[in-house]
Amino acid sequence: MNARAPVRFLAGIDAIAPGAWNALAGDEPFLRHEFLAALEGTRCAAPATGWRAHHLVLGDPEAPEAVAPLYEKSHSWGEFVFDFAWARAFESRGIDYYPKLLAAVPFTPATGPRLLVRDGPGAPQRRVAVLEAIVAEAGARGRSSAHALFLDEPGREAAQAAGWLLRRDCHFQWRQKGYRDFEDFLASFSAEKRKKAKRERRRVAELGIRFEFRAGHALDAALLARVHALHADTFHRHGHVPYLSPECMARMAATMGESMQVLLAWKDDEVVATSVFFRSADSLYGRYWGASGDFNGLHFEACYYQGIEYCLRSGLARFEPGTQGEHKLARGFEPTFTWSAHWIGDRTLRAAIASYLAREAEAVGEYAEAAAQHVPYRAGP
Repeated sequence: MNARAPVRFLAGIDAIAPGAWNALAGDEPFLRHEFLAALEGTRCAAPATGWRAHHLVLGDPEAPEAVAPLYEKSHSWGEFVFDFAWARAFESRGIDYYPKLLAAVPFTPATGPRLLVRDGPGAPQRRVAVLEAIVAEAGARGRSSAHALFLDEPGREAAQAAGWLLRRDCHFQWRQKGYRDFEDFLASFSAEKRKKAKRERRRVAELGIRFEFRAGHALDAALLARVHALHADTFHRHGHVPYLSPECMARMAATMGESMQVLLAWKDDEVVATSVFFRSADSLYGRYWGASGDFNGLHFEACYYQGIEYCLRSGLARFEPGTQGEHKLARGFEPTFTWSAHWIGDRTLRAAIASYLAREAEAVGEYAEAAAQHVPYRAGP
C-alpha cells in the first residue's frame, strides 16, 4: 500500500466512474455503483432525507486502492443499528451527536463489506487505513462519532485493529448444509416441525396461488408499479413511509441486472403479493414484501420458503431474510451474529458506551443461545 495515497471525499456516487467503484465492490449487490446511484439519483438517500453522501476514495480515483460508502447522517433512522440513547447522552452533555459519519448502505441491514479494498498483499492494512481516514475526517469536521454497520469479518477485524468499539446483534439466517432440494431440507426437521411446515405450504397451495421469480429488468412498467404499490402499502399499514420511491425501484430494476430478483405471487391473473430479493454469487437477501390481502401463510411462503427454494435451485450458500423475527426459527433460519463498529470522539462517553456494549454483547449471546433451542432441526446423535 502506498502510505501517502491521497484521500478524497465525494459528494455523490456519480463523482466516481462505475467501473472504478465496482472493481472493488465485486458482485455485492448493495455495494454496486448502480444500487447506490439509484438511491442517490432519485433522492431517496439525499440530504433532505438525512443522508448526505461523503464517499471515501483512497488513491487514484480511476484505479483506487480502497473506497467506502460513507454518509454524513443527520438522524439515526434507516440504519437498523439503534443508537438513539447515545444521541440523548451526547445531548445531555451539550454535545451535538448529529451529523455523524456513517459507513453503511442506506436502508439495508445486510452483512457485507463496508471497507472495499483492492485484494492482495496489504489488504488488511488498507482497511485499517480507510478507518483511520474516516476518524481523521470526523475530527477535521468536528463530528461526534463515526460508525460502520453490518460489517463482514475482514471489516470487523480491521475495526478491532483500529481500536473502534465493536457491537454485536443477532439476526436469523439460513445456510445450505448440503441439501439436495427442499424435501431434503425438510427431512432435516423433526417430525412435528416438518409436518407444520408442510401444512403451511399446503394452505397457500390450496388458495390457488402460484409463484414466479423474475429479474427486475424483466418486469414491465405495470408490474413494477404493482410491486412498488404492494411494498409501499406494507410500510403505510405499519405507520411508516417507504424508503424507496417508485422511481428508485424502477431504476434498480433497470440497472441491477440479474442481482435483483422479484417474486410474483399470482392468483388467477392478478399479482396478490410480492417479495423483492437481491443476490450475489453465493447469497440471497430478502428486502421488501407486500400483499393485497390477508392470505393464510402467504408471508412465510413468499418471504422464506420460496427464498430457500431459490437458493437450492441456484446453488446459493446463504439467505439473509431481513431483521428480527423469532418466527423465522421455525422455518429453518438460525441465530447468527452481526457486527457494527463505532468510533466515539468524547472520551467519557466512549468509556460509558464501551461498558454498555460489553453488557449488551453478553445479553445478545444469551438471547442467541436461547433462540438456538427453537430451531426445527432434529437433534444430533
